[in-house]
Amino acid sequence: MSAAEHYLSDFRQGFYNFAMRGRHLDAYSAYKRVASKDHINAYDREESSVGLVNAKGIGNPSWRHSLPHMLVATLSSFLFGYHLGVVNETLDSISMDLGFSGNPLAKGLVVSTCLGAAFFGSIFSGWILDGVGHRRAFQLCALPMIIGASMSATTKSLWGMLLGRIFVGTGMGIGPPVAAIYVSEISPAFIRGTFGSFTQIATCLGLMGSLFIGLPAKDIVGWWRVCFWVSTVPAAVLAVCMEFCAESPQWLFKRGRGTEAEAEFEKLLGAAHVKFAIAELSKSDRGDELEAVKFSQLLYGRHFKMVFIGSTIFALQQLSGINAVFYFSSTVFKSFGVPSDLANICVGIANLSGSVVAMILMDKLGRKVLLLGSFSGMAVAMGLQVTGASSYASGSGALSLSVGGMLLFVLMFSLGAGPVPSLLLSEILPGRIRAKAMSVCMAVHWVINFFVGLLFLPLLEQIGPIVLYTIFATFCLLAVIFVKRNVVETKGKSLQEIEIALIPPQ
Repeated sequence: MSAAEHYLSDFRQGFYNFAMRGRHLDAYSAYKRVASKDHINAYDREESSVGLVNAKGIGNPSWRHSLPHMLVATLSSFLFGYHLGVVNETLDSISMDLGFSGNPLAKGLVVSTCLGAAFFGSIFSGWILDGVGHRRAFQLCALPMIIGASMSATTKSLWGMLLGRIFVGTGMGIGPPVAAIYVSEISPAFIRGTFGSFTQIATCLGLMGSLFIGLPAKDIVGWWRVCFWVSTVPAAVLAVCMEFCAESPQWLFKRGRGTEAEAEFEKLLGAAHVKFAIAELSKSDRGDELEAVKFSQLLYGRHFKMVFIGSTIFALQQLSGINAVFYFSSTVFKSFGVPSDLANICVGIANLSGSVVAMILMDKLGRKVLLLGSFSGMAVAMGLQVTGASSYASGSGALSLSVGGMLLFVLMFSLGAGPVPSLLLSEILPGRIRAKAMSVCMAVHWVINFFVGLLFLPLLEQIGPIVLYTIFATFCLLAVIFVKRNVVETKGKSLQEIEIALIPPQ
């Protein structure tokens, strides 16, 4: 048996034990979801002091306490989506104004430099977060976005644009892992999935916002500069509002600042839940929280299984072809005579609609069910596109299958494969390594994202859409198998319960 298989076997066995004793663990949760009468009766029989207090009816904390903190954090996701899409409608005008309209390589660099910088930003995000905390990490995410967008908006040359995109990309790389971890750590367990889905919705809104703001760029000279200036406003709001948001109590606690952690828990959960939340953190404290996490510890040892699963999910997410669809959907639509503006709007609506549905279902059906349904639906959608590209369909039939399959693909992605991976990782990764492990998994995401975007069009020309879409569908089916065998359900469990169950004592 290989090392990876050994770790995965231990992981599945650990979570089987977790599920079997879940009812017992629920009685100790600081802010758990009461899902049935059986659970309530279990609380009544619990002899511990925590069980007695819960039996008196403290119940779940109000989600309203943590809502404003979560909404401020999702501004980073909005900026992430905005900067992904800001050059889609404006690239032609930018190239004409800056003098590289006949240079396809320069156009590619305007897009790819941002993605490359995001890779490096994501690599260092874990160390930044562990070093300065979540609030300062968000501000360090916003600062390069403000600087970079300002440079892009005022530049007179290609080099100034590229430098601005590097700054923006660095902030884009820092934002997603920090947002995922922060939202998971400040959210009550019973609503964590719903709150976690807001990051995906914010990304969709950012993409659609950049689309609509960029529409006049074809008609108004220099409008693309306005598009970059607009992005500095939410970045500045993020930086300023983070001064008034709560720091993650988990981060404070593992730094030995227990009194401050209690104060932040009171902001996020209410005074009645502070003692139980601190008790939860104490149960998962293994005495090694202040020790520095070495990079090598993420690649082997008892933590490797979670890092491996997280990286694999992100890799399969990108190998499904989703970003090829996002980047080149307008090209496919144009081949059928559909205007690119309409194509982008349809894709954006499908993405946003699925994300809203996922938010509603995340804490009802659970993460695993949404992932399985999402990847299965994506495989079916790719099958429709294969059929549309084959000789079996022609004319309006080919149009309906290709365009309908693409929109269905985006919709199914946004139901699970989009919002779930980052949320799931922030839940199953132990607190001690959460930030650094998340940065490694996100770096894998950016690498695969880059190569899929780089190779999609050449492969489409070399092997054709039928073979390429079949490959994407195969990766979707492999994702279904992987999720079925290795992903665990975490809905309604506190982060401490999950960590205690999954990570055996040393």
